[in-house]
Amino acid sequence: MAYQRYDKSKGRSGGRKDFSSKPKSFTKPERSFDEPERNIPDAADREETAGLIVGRNPVMEALKSGKAIDTIYVNSEAGGSIGAITRIAREKGIVIKNVSDQKLTQMCAGASHQGIIASGACAEYVSVEDILNISKKKGKAPFIIICDEIEDPHNLGAIIRTAETAGADGVIIPKRRSASLNATVYKTSAGAASWLPVARVANLGAAMDELKKNGVWIYGTDASGSDYTEADFTGPAAFVIGSEGFGIGRLVKDKCDFLVKLPMFGKITSLNASVAAGIFMYEAVKQRTAAGK
Repeated sequence: MAYQRYDKSKGRSGGRKDFSSKPKSFTKPERSFDEPERNIPDAADREETAGLIVGRNPVMEALKSGKAIDTIYVNSEAGGSIGAITRIAREKGIVIKNVSDQKLTQMCAGASHQGIIASGACAEYVSVEDILNISKKKGKAPFIIICDEIEDPHNLGAIIRTAETAGADGVIIPKRRSASLNATVYKTSAGAASWLPVARVANLGAAMDELKKNGVWIYGTDASGSDYTEADFTGPAAFVIGSEGFGIGRLVKDKCDFLVKLPMFGKITSLNASVAAGIFMYEAVKQRTAAGK
């Protein structure tokens, strides 16, 4: 089958759009000056921060016990034992985000946070090697999904759900500028995050190099590529799904072996990241089933 290799001499086209807009005017309801201000998270915030570990001693003990921690939110100006806690977290490779005291208060609905909150992961992360070993145990060609800066947890959860049902070996996400295995991802995945291995890596490019060394072909999903139905996905394959707003990044794009696209026939020239991912995955399923692989 014919497919197009990416020409690295061509730069990435297009620029970022300005999505800024003026806030809508509204009339603020009157409030008695005797009534205290309340900073209560909305439904989305509560869903995002379910399973929190609040306060210095609880977070420290969670780290010592080896509990699966996804992210630590900290007010670095709080002082005291905060420095010791964050040092241990860094040694364990846990993502640390510096936030304001107000943000911490909002996250835990006013509980005493002492300048630090940890968010537990809904599942343990694995390594890229672990995912490759899964395909070896199956005796089949690797089938892997790489998410490049998928920041919407609903999109990541939907991708994980589809990848699990399509029989993928695992999903790879970056540590930075990406949704993580939080409560929203778990809920949107309909529990698939408990079954499908997810590797969280510091450098996507290095992870892609590791896949290539193991014979995996990298297919970037990009509008400049060839029609996806003309590509051969029956061999060892990894699909790179780009971010919701800007697609796959230039450096990641340069490391792709092939670029493939979905044909667009309407006025809108893009699809939701999770929808597009599902189409690519099931094209691979169709081809592998027909080939008996």
